[in-house]
Amino acid sequence: MRGLDTWGLPLDRVHVTRDRSHGGRRTRDLHVHPSPLASDDRTTVGGIAVTTPARTVVDIARTAGFERGLVVADRALARRSQGRPPVMTPDELATTVTAAAGRSGIGTVRRVAAAADGRSGSVGETRSRIALARAGFPAPVLQWEVHCGGHRHVTDFGWPEQRVVAEFDGRVKYGRELRPDQDPAEVLWEEKLREDRLRAEGLAVVRWTWADLADFAEAAARLRRALAR
Repeated sequence: MRGLDTWGLPLDRVHVTRDRSHGGRRTRDLHVHPSPLASDDRTTVGGIAVTTPARTVVDIARTAGFERGLVVADRALARRSQGRPPVMTPDELATTVTAAAGRSGIGTVRRVAAAADGRSGSVGETRSRIALARAGFPAPVLQWEVHCGGHRHVTDFGWPEQRVVAEFDGRVKYGRELRPDQDPAEVLWEEKLREDRLRAEGLAVVRWTWADLADFAEAAARLRRALAR
């Protein structure tokens, strides 16, 4: 309902929260969560009562785990299209996390809040950050700007001291960059020229795709070689 991208969340059952201490139940179509529900945690979308974005992030992190929670948190913090502000601010998330103290899963919630970053450009970039951290890489600079050949390029991940950039390549990324009158082959050609300019500046460029996120070992090995050169 918020238009936020998710990853791995089953959407075949509606989850609702009721302000009470007991009486949870789950059917084929509905999961009722009994939980304290302050007025500040409630809002409406299209006339339907919903939890606020911050409360939704907290509840997903509590019940669905770190990776799924971080995806939603990043998307809620991200700048929206057409200059619209994000649907959630870091302060709103912090306040809601504090209010959730003592509830089950609060440790995961705090990890999500600490890691959440609205600069992450997509679900794939968020999952890439998690893969990088699990593989032991130093935290990259997100959306690192590189100026070369009279062009300004924003890279997904950057390690400026090592002169290395990394890009997550998802099909949505190229579809998003496609103008209505533009041939898909033109987008790929422009991306090749962009990479050529980055390499001409002495930068190593490492790429991976959705398939690499399922088993990050090969992509991690390529990135380690680039960082160690």
